[in-house]
Amino acid sequence: MKNISVVTGASGFVGSHLVDKLIVEGHQVKCILRKTSSKRWLENKPVEIIDAGLFDKDTLKEVLKDADYLFHIAGVVKAKNEEDYLKGNVETTENLLETLTNVNPKLKRVIIISSQTACGPSLDGKPVTEETKEHPITTYGRSKYAQEQLAKKYMDKLPITIIRPPAVYGSRDTEIYLFFKTYKQGLMGLIGFDKKQVSIVHVEDLVNGIYLAATSQRSVGQTYFIGSEKYYNWEEIGKVCHKAFGKKAFTIKIPHFIVYSVAAIAQFFALFSTKAATFNLEKARDFVQRAWTCEVSKAVKDLGYRQNISLEDGMKSTIDWYKEMKWL
Repeated sequence: MKNISVVTGASGFVGSHLVDKLIVEGHQVKCILRKTSSKRWLENKPVEIIDAGLFDKDTLKEVLKDADYLFHIAGVVKAKNEEDYLKGNVETTENLLETLTNVNPKLKRVIIISSQTACGPSLDGKPVTEETKEHPITTYGRSKYAQEQLAKKYMDKLPITIIRPPAVYGSRDTEIYLFFKTYKQGLMGLIGFDKKQVSIVHVEDLVNGIYLAATSQRSVGQTYFIGSEKYYNWEEIGKVCHKAFGKKAFTIKIPHFIVYSVAAIAQFFALFSTKAATFNLEKARDFVQRAWTCEVSKAVKDLGYRQNISLEDGMKSTIDWYKEMKWL
């Protein structure tokens, strides 16, 4: 009999790749989507689409009562205020966990996708670990940390595992895509004059790590960083792009004060819009950090996780996909 996996946020970048992985692993997949969500990456796939919001308790009860796994990926990454972040990241999670507690506490696993931002940037240049005291620096990060704290309150009732990815790239992504788009146009902007380091994981490595965590007994009640085993600076990433594109972009170093100035202007104009600013002062604070690196040795030890896709191979396949889709 097939395992039944319910996925929230299944139409998104990471969610749609996880759906692909679950199908390959032989799961019966149910995707909870809002009516307004694009189904582009789910078309012609053997999945059941449930048109429902995460506050629709009656539908959630029906969908979750037979689930073997719940992968909760949906969340709010851009909002105009703290209340909207908490509603989208904490209240929705509470609704799901409360429903499961009532209708299906014996399921095999609940996977909650958090973010490195819940922990915060590297401290003193050292990668953060699962033991690092949380120090989120943005409202989004604080909302993801609050989501984790809520999940921990349910760990005595439900088999929950929390995953914290760093920056994620790969086909279907629209965020780091903007970096590639700018590079193709001949420009590579580097923030500040120090060598900033990042953990950056290919989406296929991430979903493999998520699946390993979901199917391991050792991971119940645990939190894991799933990222790259190597750390990279943006000059290295630029060299890989140079090789993949076959051309070099002009590099410009942008002082931190200019980053903050641009962010302040964007945030000001967002006051007159119904949409949240893509770039604002909090995002600027993220960008100017010296390092966003995380240690994945716990996932390696407990789950057998490995970074299978090198930066060179991952960037090339991603850029090739963007070209094929005529995004670049």
